[in-house]
Amino acid sequence: MLQNSGKLAGCTLFITGASRGIGKAIALKAARDGANVVIAAKTAEPHPKLPGTIFTAADEVEAAGGKALPCVVDIRDEQQIGAAVQKAVETFGGIDILVNNASAISLTGTLETPMKKVDLMLGINLRGTYLTSKLVIPHLLKSRRPHILNLSPPLNLNPVWFKNHTAYTMAKYGMSMCVLGMAEEFRGQIAVNALWPRTAIQTAAMDMLGGDGVGKQCRTADIMADAAYAVLSKPKDYTGHFLVDEDILKEQGVKDFDQYAVQPGHPLLPDFFLDEAPESLVKQMEQHGATPAFKAPPSDTPRSGGPIENTFDIIRGVINEDVVKATQGVYRFDLSGGHSGVWFLDLKSGSGSAGQGEPPAEADVVMTMDSGDFTKMFAGQLKPTMAFMTGKLRIKGDMTLAIKLEKLMGRMNKAKL
Repeated sequence: MLQNSGKLAGCTLFITGASRGIGKAIALKAARDGANVVIAAKTAEPHPKLPGTIFTAADEVEAAGGKALPCVVDIRDEQQIGAAVQKAVETFGGIDILVNNASAISLTGTLETPMKKVDLMLGINLRGTYLTSKLVIPHLLKSRRPHILNLSPPLNLNPVWFKNHTAYTMAKYGMSMCVLGMAEEFRGQIAVNALWPRTAIQTAAMDMLGGDGVGKQCRTADIMADAAYAVLSKPKDYTGHFLVDEDILKEQGVKDFDQYAVQPGHPLLPDFFLDEAPESLVKQMEQHGATPAFKAPPSDTPRSGGPIENTFDIIRGVINEDVVKATQGVYRFDLSGGHSGVWFLDLKSGSGSAGQGEPPAEADVVMTMDSGDFTKMFAGQLKPTMAFMTGKLRIKGDMTLAIKLEKLMGRMNKAKL
């Protein structure tokens, strides 16, 4: 790990989304220098699926040697941000560093992304970053170590990073454009930079996207905390850079990157927006002798009835009234490839039904994918969320129902497809 140098001692950091993940890791790194940390996040009460609150994060910051100020902040709300900024200034005498970490993600196509999701991503990623910066900048201008660090990627305009999730890319690049503009606007007064991970980072969000198996392909949030610390330790004339964690740490003399790996020695999943297109990630990992969590090994020899019919035989064997009651959705599968055709799964009426052809009622969810990937998905070998990321699966309709389908896949896996 990068050694603490004490350069952030006495500095006040305002970190959005610092109750967990990368934001909290950066907070703890600064706390070891004796920094003051404003934990600006929404989670005041424990979340049923995500660990940590602003108060548990504050306790960890204090235990690490820093001073903490937990503030309930929805960065879409100007009044909440303003109140937190004012409280930080009153408590610590000013603000030296802003880390715009809070972010929302939905890796869905244009037709599949509800406007509520679009508004959420633009509201948090783009508007929230801009608004928080706007309210904090007057205080940074009074600081001796003024810095804004956005957790956002280099502006890579390769269309591959737009085609599968245009809304998310626009929202995330909005954070990067704040860096591009503000670095020039405040050159000589405030350092403004962006930081992005070379590989996937294990966080609660990543676990939700990729499932438990993706963890071994990730690095821990410590690498981003160390990289952020290196950037924030630089003078204010170090500005306008789009940095990658691994590169900045190599400049600091770090050579051992296995120390950051969740599973040292395992090939890592490259992050979005850098060199690798999603469809090439699988090939790269296989060349290193690994099997990505979203790419299954070759399936067993198909049964005589054909792989799709065999899959639906298993589906019909596990659905029942309880499954229907818990799901309440009608699914249509438009399959291409070697076993193309239209199939349906009715989990909305009676004891449920499944088979070939159009569903008996209007579908709530339409899934379009290759027939081979469909078989793997229901065998538990291909996560639907990671299928989105690699462009293998397109979904139209209720995304909540698409997620519920994973529970049925778990039952099928137990049935030993």
